[in-house]
Amino acid sequence: MALSTGLGLGLSPWASGTVGTLLGLPLAWWLLGRARRLQFVLVAALLVAAMPICQQAATALGIKDDGRIVLDEIVAFPVAVVGLSAMRHPVALAGAFVVYRVFDIAKPPPVSQAEALPGGVGIVLDDTVAAAMTWLVMAGGLVLWRRRSG
Repeated sequence: MALSTGLGLGLSPWASGTVGTLLGLPLAWWLLGRARRLQFVLVAALLVAAMPICQQAATALGIKDDGRIVLDEIVAFPVAVVGLSAMRHPVALAGAFVVYRVFDIAKPPPVSQAEALPGGVGIVLDDTVAAAMTWLVMAGGLVLWRRRSG
């Protein structure tokens, strides 16, 4: 339960998903300092490892994607910046955090469709899809910024 609740951050009475995702910021920042291939391997390993942990917590709590379960947000957030070294800048990382939270809260398709998948897969995959959509926004923003400044 400690892992699934982000060491207790998921117990926040206010915006537990957003508060829990805060642990994803240092994780993403740390990952961005690694070789690109290692970033992808570690992110994939974290996502796969989170699935049974989130499923077990959901079973114990009796709710599929209980708001107290935030490990999915924590491990999915790095997907939003993986491979984008410019995202290691604090302002860029904060921007990715905001965009990610908007996608995760609003749950536009395909995020909502991923959430409908059974068990731990659905719990983790909806956040992963929200993070992938964030990655597209951030990568596109970097391309536009580089064109404008270059």
